[in-house]
Amino acid sequence: MKLKIIVLAKQVPDTRNVGPDAMTPEGTVNRSALPAIFNPEDLNALEQALRLKDANPGTTVTVITMGPGRAAEVIREAMYRGADGGYLLTDRAFAGADTLATSYALSTAIRHVCPDADLIIGGRQAIDGDTAQVGPQVAEKLGINQITYTEEILSLDDRGITVKRHVDGGIETVHSPLPVVLTVNGSAAPCRPRNVRRVMQYKRALAPMELAPGTTYADQPYGGQYSQKPYLQIGQLTCADINADLQQCGLSGSPTKVKAVENIVFKAKESKTLTDSDRDIDNLMAELLASHTIG
Repeated sequence: MKLKIIVLAKQVPDTRNVGPDAMTPEGTVNRSALPAIFNPEDLNALEQALRLKDANPGTTVTVITMGPGRAAEVIREAMYRGADGGYLLTDRAFAGADTLATSYALSTAIRHVCPDADLIIGGRQAIDGDTAQVGPQVAEKLGINQITYTEEILSLDDRGITVKRHVDGGIETVHSPLPVVLTVNGSAAPCRPRNVRRVMQYKRALAPMELAPGTTYADQPYGGQYSQKPYLQIGQLTCADINADLQQCGLSGSPTKVKAVENIVFKAKESKTLTDSDRDIDNLMAELLASHTIG
């Protein structure tokens, strides 16, 4: 069974390194001031897609990511692991998008790139927002089924897909016809590592935005490779390319705004060194009881 799979992935700021310049004056995240990483749960989603590709010869896995030029690194990372290619959705009009505007842009891009996709898979949520809204919103905008909190794909055939999902209080087994949107938990199988051969094959893959201004693929080192190996040219889409409504993109299409981002570090006001003597242990217990930490 040949499948057409879209993986939604995001390059996110590393929230372990939030500093005082993490916000812009407009109240949006200053992504250029933070180290960028592949959103962790999107890697879990990619692994589910690659497992289906392994089990179904002829299946294609295409990554779509929205962001600035440097977000193309997410597509290369996915290609190193087994994805076939991808598209960078990039335009100043997309800047400052909340989940509503992001899901509109992604769903519009999916209709443009692969309107007959069988599966659209993404992480449950991104660590820079933790809303878990984009996947379900994409499904709603495409008018197709959705299964959230996916732990494992159990089976897939002409009748549809069966998925194990983790919910509060237990596990559910859910069946859905195709097409369907899946969002995948971080507790699902971790993504496979880079494949050395694929790194060598795709390491020079570039999106047009990554080229120096005024240059073309032919001007790059080993420029002849780009005409001989089209897969080294990462797709790039703008708002105009996907015929998106500007009023539904970026800040214009975002009813929610980030008020502030803070880095909270817990620090002990004081510390004590205890021995294993009965006296030290008795004193510690008395202190914890007095502070209502225990008891």
